[in-house]
Amino acid sequence: MENPLQLHRVEVDVLDVNDNAPQFPKPEVVLEITEVANPGTRLPLEVAEDPDMGTNSISTYELSPSKHFALSINVRGDGVKMPEIVLEKALDREKVPVHHLTLTALDGGNPVKSGTARVSIHVLDANDNPPVCDPPISKVLLEENVPVGTLVTKLNVTDLDEGPNGDVEYSFKTSNNAPGKFTKLFSLDARTGEIRTKAPLDYEESSAYEIAVRARDKGSPAMEGHCHLRVELIDINDNSPEIVLTSVSSPVQEDAAPGTVIALIGVKDSDSGDNGQVRLQIAKELPFKLVSSFKEHFSLVTSGPLDREKASGYNITVRAVDSGSPQRATQKTFYLRIADVNDNAPNFSSPFDTAHIQENSLPGTSVFSVSASDPDEGSNAKLSYSILDNGMQDAPISTYFRIDQDNGTIYTVRALDYEQDKVFQVPVEVKDAGSPALSSTAVVHVFVLDENDNAPSIVYPSVPKGSAFHQAIPALAEPGYLVTKVVAVDADSGHNAWLSYQLQESAEALPFQVERRSGEIRVAQALRESEDSHRLVVEVRDNGTPSLSASVVIVISPEENSVQDFSKSLDLPQPSSEDTNLTLYLIISLVSISIVSCVMFGLVAARCLKAGSASWIFAGCCRGTGRKPPSHFRGQMKPDGFIKYLDVGAAGLTSQAQNYTSCFSPMSEQSDFLFVKPFSHSSTAETVAAYEQVTSTLASPCDGQAQPNTDWRFSQSQRPGTSGSQNGEEAGAWPNNQFDTEMLQAMILASANAAEPFLSRGKASPMLREGWDRKRK
Repeated sequence: MENPLQLHRVEVDVLDVNDNAPQFPKPEVVLEITEVANPGTRLPLEVAEDPDMGTNSISTYELSPSKHFALSINVRGDGVKMPEIVLEKALDREKVPVHHLTLTALDGGNPVKSGTARVSIHVLDANDNPPVCDPPISKVLLEENVPVGTLVTKLNVTDLDEGPNGDVEYSFKTSNNAPGKFTKLFSLDARTGEIRTKAPLDYEESSAYEIAVRARDKGSPAMEGHCHLRVELIDINDNSPEIVLTSVSSPVQEDAAPGTVIALIGVKDSDSGDNGQVRLQIAKELPFKLVSSFKEHFSLVTSGPLDREKASGYNITVRAVDSGSPQRATQKTFYLRIADVNDNAPNFSSPFDTAHIQENSLPGTSVFSVSASDPDEGSNAKLSYSILDNGMQDAPISTYFRIDQDNGTIYTVRALDYEQDKVFQVPVEVKDAGSPALSSTAVVHVFVLDENDNAPSIVYPSVPKGSAFHQAIPALAEPGYLVTKVVAVDADSGHNAWLSYQLQESAEALPFQVERRSGEIRVAQALRESEDSHRLVVEVRDNGTPSLSASVVIVISPEENSVQDFSKSLDLPQPSSEDTNLTLYLIISLVSISIVSCVMFGLVAARCLKAGSASWIFAGCCRGTGRKPPSHFRGQMKPDGFIKYLDVGAAGLTSQAQNYTSCFSPMSEQSDFLFVKPFSHSSTAETVAAYEQVTSTLASPCDGQAQPNTDWRFSQSQRPGTSGSQNGEEAGAWPNNQFDTEMLQAMILASANAAEPFLSRGKASPMLREGWDRKRK
């Protein structure tokens, strides 16, 4: 066929095979029909498709069984079969709103193939059902005190229709001529059917309400139903008790007697029965109680003592409780103020205080400020200060000090003289302005501090001013020969009273020397036989700042065969009848030695502290025979380690009335207390006599105490007045630092109280007792 080319036409006829199943255009078909449709109503369906030909194409349709619907098949002119659904029985949407069917298409092949589609028939609603109230008549119990807006009930109305046919509106059913009273008390929600209160309810006004409600749908034509509701109120305890304060007595005096009426209280309750029975209550911890006067009336009275200082007022809460169930209560609070009564005396922060002031301070110098407090108020707490005269000084204490009556500051009235008065006891009284006025007292111990305002005074040799003292010595006097002795005293105290002796420089070298501490003038080198008289100027200087001095001119003449009895030639002045202070202070000094063993323990502790603790206190170590011992020894240290002050006595103002026996302890053997200085001028002879007399009196120790070491006694060179023949190189003859001096002064001051019972028991000579009595006066 290819050579030459030839063309032949061949037709191939493809025979159909049933290889395709019928298929609907949509897998699900939705149809609608009204529930009031008449039987015989037809609903057309879409035709299924099958690409096969001939007998393999669609042959018939089938519908799933249904009591309401059937299948009808119509054939068109082109031979296509058209399926239809026919209504055979009336529908009711309220029973079955949707019907679900299955449509099947079958071909004529062998084997038969098929295709299906789901058919949903929705029944459309018609307003064929009225609203129905369930139940048609109902009852609601409601408490009378429910708040406005409380839900009473929600109507249970049903309408089987849907859409507007089932949309129900609610309204009260009333007569146009006589609307129900319940319309003023209750509200109705037209959409939801909720009934709520819109005004307070009162069981006492009406116990029940009848409410009629109309329920109407929106169908066409509209259909309606009716509901009846009975609201019954429950009586409850809805009235609280009322409290009425008829009278309140405020303020009330803090000294009011128990049973004093504070307030009259009335109470009432508008409820009846148990709900109207009321009782009153107040807090148990209050000092008040309620007393029933008569029905519904009470009195509030005091049940105990009042104290404004503890409570200046009370918030009193009166609570009224009824007997209802549940109980109702109400309360009322009022403030009761307590008026002050002057029942508290002023109180000082300390009954004893200590102050220091420099002597010669200008009048008006502030000394100390006392402070007192009074827990009262108003005029009862307004304090004024004053100084009481204690009679301890020669002149009234008011001539030395004054006090600011408002703030308690003590001022000097005049310049003070340490040499005249070393310590003052200033009693201060504080008094309030109450009626009657109350007062308290305190004592301020004012210590006068010494200034170097007194120059040394030369008591031997005593020569007129501008004159010289002539002294003859053997021409062959050897070195060390005692020529004479210069004796001087200083009215000051402490460092200001430390005296030193020296020769003023001269153009020629003098064969004499003066001992620096003792004032003894001795031959320093051998004298030449042809020497004439020597003129010496001896200067006595104290240790104050600035230093003060005095001098005396001594003319020493060497004479042949001159023999001098120094003890006879030492013509010292005789005791003066007016000068008794030396005796007094010597007594105090010697008595103070008896307690030095007790205080030495405190001094050793104070030295160890090295300005650590500011103060120290220890109990007295001496004891009396059948008498109360001193309650304390008290001292205070300065930051540099020196004693600031020291006192001894009993507690309180009774210290001067206690009796003590001075005694020694073994500690006195270790004491370096070797010097006692007189405070006034006196002759050496009187000093020595007084010293020996007091020493013999104090020779016996206390019971239970060790015998004192005899080394404590003064040697001739250590006796007061520097009248002994002391070697200037001896250690410890004079206080060698400020600490020792202030220790001595403190001992003298502290022993003043202890010396009184010793002198008053008759163990001292009449001269000593006379001096002590004169000092006390």
